[in-house]
Amino acid sequence: MQYTHLGRTGLKVSWLALAACLPGISLAASSTSGASSMLTQESPVKIRLHVDGQVATATLHDNATARDFAALLPMSLTLTDFARIERIADLPRKLSLDRTETTVPVKEGDLAYYVPWGNLAIFVEDGTGNYTGDLMRLGAVDTGLPALQRPGPLQIRIERIAN
Repeated sequence: MQYTHLGRTGLKVSWLALAACLPGISLAASSTSGASSMLTQESPVKIRLHVDGQVATATLHDNATARDFAALLPMSLTLTDFARIERIADLPRKLSLDRTETTVPVKEGDLAYYVPWGNLAIFVEDGTGNYTGDLMRLGAVDTGLPALQRPGPLQIRIERIAN
């Protein structure tokens, strides 16, 4: 199915042709819907967290803050305990913000960026506190959360996993 729109200039715009020109968008044939094509995004960014000899993996969300975080990788940090449910570490610089991805309520395994302090927060338990919109969603731990649930300080190295 091809969608068209009459633009402000009076020219007919094909959304299918326009999507083919956008970076990060690919066209893929659909075998089940009968449609001639559909839009899909690139693969999500996967990361590996080396924690004192153990490994955890996580998937980053597709937002400006998470992309800016991924641009810092690889990096080494020291995680410390905070409020029993978080492991936190200062980042080397402030991250770009995407206010559409706030993390409220927080869940076990969430990776977030706390704007006022400019730090990484990894939630090792569900959050029951009163969190504000200052917590930006970065992603979630897929495997290995017990390595992060140990009391800190924890030495951690974070790197991208090649797709």
